[in-house]
Amino acid sequence: MIRGIHRYPPMERVTYGIPLAEALAEEVNRLNARAVYVMASGTLNRETDVIDTVRRVLGNRLAGVCAQIGSHTPRVDVVAAANEARAAKADLLLTVGGGSVTDAAKMVGLCLGNDISAPEQLDTLRAIVRPDGKTERPVTKPPAVRSVDVPTTLSAGEFTGFAGCTDTVRNVKESFSHPLMMPKAVILDPAVTVHTPEWLFLSTGIRAVDHAVEDLCSINPTPFSDGMSMQALRLLSAGLPAVKANAGDLEARLNCQLGAWMSIMGSQNGVNKGASHGIGHVLGGTAHVPHGYTSCIMLPHVLRFNEPVNPERQKWVSEALGQPNQPAADAVAALIASLGLPARLRDVGVKAEQLDEIAVESMHDRWVHTNPRKIDGPAAVRALLDAAW
Repeated sequence: MIRGIHRYPPMERVTYGIPLAEALAEEVNRLNARAVYVMASGTLNRETDVIDTVRRVLGNRLAGVCAQIGSHTPRVDVVAAANEARAAKADLLLTVGGGSVTDAAKMVGLCLGNDISAPEQLDTLRAIVRPDGKTERPVTKPPAVRSVDVPTTLSAGEFTGFAGCTDTVRNVKESFSHPLMMPKAVILDPAVTVHTPEWLFLSTGIRAVDHAVEDLCSINPTPFSDGMSMQALRLLSAGLPAVKANAGDLEARLNCQLGAWMSIMGSQNGVNKGASHGIGHVLGGTAHVPHGYTSCIMLPHVLRFNEPVNPERQKWVSEALGQPNQPAADAVAALIASLGLPARLRDVGVKAEQLDEIAVESMHDRWVHTNPRKIDGPAAVRALLDAAW
């Protein structure tokens, strides 16, 4: 008999398909926010009218705008934004952008709640993963300010209480968490995503595919996440090619957003991911590969590696992707190829001389240690990297 506990996340609601201006006005009024600090993609701020719309809706409730968060959420950018938000006496954070901006707002809230005003002080809040996979997380105070998130990509980080933040001194991306780092609300407006570069929208869609696949194939799946992951794969496998064919297809974009949301349900309930995510974290923090691309490259190889230990679960993946007669690795690889996304590490700037370092650092990621097929050391990771090279 299956036993378990389902935990509902500390998020109040998700608005979908409603235009940004209308949804944002409703959220700000509902939350009675008086000083909203906006964290936005630099490109959106410079090249579109989206942030102008946000300014117009907020009016005199606008406490400031930060549009300078670098890729993979550098500590220095996070702390600078936190210091600005503190000075502005912000009572709500608003993000408009991709995963780096989303994680930055989580980190800003954490900094404000824990009196962090310098990058090196974040050492006291980061998780430490030992080579044997044991994770040590310090006790932290909750974020002092929470957020409303308007995502423009499909990485779905806005639905978790975790954030990745890069220590650029040591060139390592680290994990931080608190349940209340999760936003209070998320606004899914497909019209905002039309400004996202095609490669970024589609590759983060594969990141969402990776969430769903590794949850279905996890060592500790749940009935709820199984159902959500299956539907996520159905929506994404249809929606991503439709957006590729017609960038203006807002219904397809919304289906991708809904699929990304569904893909993260396992993460909200402690379903462990595998080596595609674990190695991907290191490829991002150490080799600066965008996370969408890490999933494009690593997921098929990790599926092939794991197939001997979870063939029935992988059949579910193939079925949800509409390819019941194909191995899951081949079905995923075919979807990635159809979107024109990269499939080799060398194609995204990873150098051969970096592979040993990446293999060693991967053993410090908790999800490498929860891979369905045991990974017993850097040599096993290096074999996966060689296959993807």
